[in-house]
Formats: sequence, structure tokens, C-alpha cells
Amino acid sequence: MLTLANISFQYPSGLALDQINLTLPAGAFVGLLGPNGCGKSTLLRILSGLAQPTTGTYQIDDQLITAEWLKQPQQRQALHQKIGFVFQNSDLQLFNATVNAEVAYGPQQLGLAPTVVAHRVADCLALTGCTDLKDRIPYQLSGGEKKRVALASVLALNPQVLLLDEPLNGLTAGAQQEMLTLLQQLQQAGKTIIMASHNFQQIKTYAQRFVIFNADHTLAADLTAKALQAQPDLQAELALL
Repeated sequence: MLTLANISFQYPSGLALDQINLTLPAGAFVGLLGPNGCGKSTLLRILSGLAQPTTGTYQIDDQLITAEWLKQPQQRQALHQKIGFVFQNSDLQLFNATVNAEVAYGPQQLGLAPTVVAHRVADCLALTGCTDLKDRIPYQLSGGEKKRVALASVLALNPQVLLLDEPLNGLTAGAQQEMLTLLQQLQQAGKTIIMASHNFQQIKTYAQRFVIFNADHTLAADLTAKALQAQPDLQAELALL
């Protein structure tokens, strides 16, 4: 369970999040919605431990995630093994010479045996449809292929929680459908999926819960998919239609 209490985040250029209170239970598929610049990406960075809130607290189960706690390498590694983050820009995430090496990198850093690493790599490449790409150079791939490789590299760590920042951007309609179906399957297998999107129509039949931000970086709504779909007036008010 991920719990955020009175979370605010201030960049030098301005406010990104303002007094956010959320409890995200394990096993859910959560859609983060709101206009560009409302704070969705910043929230994902806080959840992943890549950013610390300016004020407020972030807790996983009974453990407070603080800058001091993250200074310990073992604790930081444990967090990044539990929570995987697929960036909006895959070029920031892919840095190895081949796709195979990219997916193997995380498990190797955990000190897993070579046979275990090879098994994980094969499984994750197959799961994301990347097996035929294994010998390719990541930066030469298409945008959709890069996103699938980035997801495979995160899945190779077997995280409990998957954070995804606009994973459908730049994908064809068919690739978007494949990505959403895969994420739904992962959620049904027990993963927690937290996905930022600016397009409610794309994900409305996949996410079970929606956390919606206002343009002023506050929380506009937090409700189940069923409750949101039953309120067209609220959808219109939040500019989701």
C-alpha cells in the first residue's frame, strides 16, 4: 500500500503538487489523469523515490520513504526492485549496447545467477513481444519498440508496482491496444499498475480507479472507474469527454 499525506512539491520554476492525499492499495490499476503540467509525472517520480516531496510524507506499508532512508544503498535498491518506473521518454532509460543487455542489466545488478538472468530476460522479452529485437541496438528502434523494451527491462526486476508515464504516447492504435492489454494482464496477475495519461477515453475500460488532477496541481477527484463512468456531468466538468 502506497500512502501520500499532505504531499506538495515545488520546483524552482513553480509549484507541481499542492497538498495531495492518496492511498493506493496493492493490486489495483490506477489511471492518473489531468492536463499537461498538472503534476502527474512529478507524483510518479515521488512514488519511485526519484524525487522527495517538499512537504508531506510518503509511506510504503509501514515504511516512511525519506531522503535519509534512501541514502542507504540496500534500502534504495530494495525500493527500486519493488517499484518499477517506465519513463515517458524511453531514450532516458535505455543505455546498453543491445536489447538483450538492456533487459539483463537490472537482474545482473541484483547479483542473480547467470542462468536466472537469462531465464528472466527470455521471459520478459517474450511477454513484451521483443524477442525478435534482442540483438538490436536500442537507440535505433522505433518509439513503440523502445517503450516495449523499457517495459521489459523494468519487468525483469519483477517489481510489485509498475509506474508508467504516458506509455501510449507515440504508439499506433494497434500498439496502444497491445500495451493496455499487457498491462491489464499484469494487473490481473497481481501487479499494481499506476499509469499517467492525458486521455481518459484510451484507458477508461482498463483502469479500475482514477486519480484526477486540476491544472492548479490539486486533486480534483479520486474515485472508482464505475463511479466516474456513471457521472457524465463530472466527466464533462473535468474535461474528460
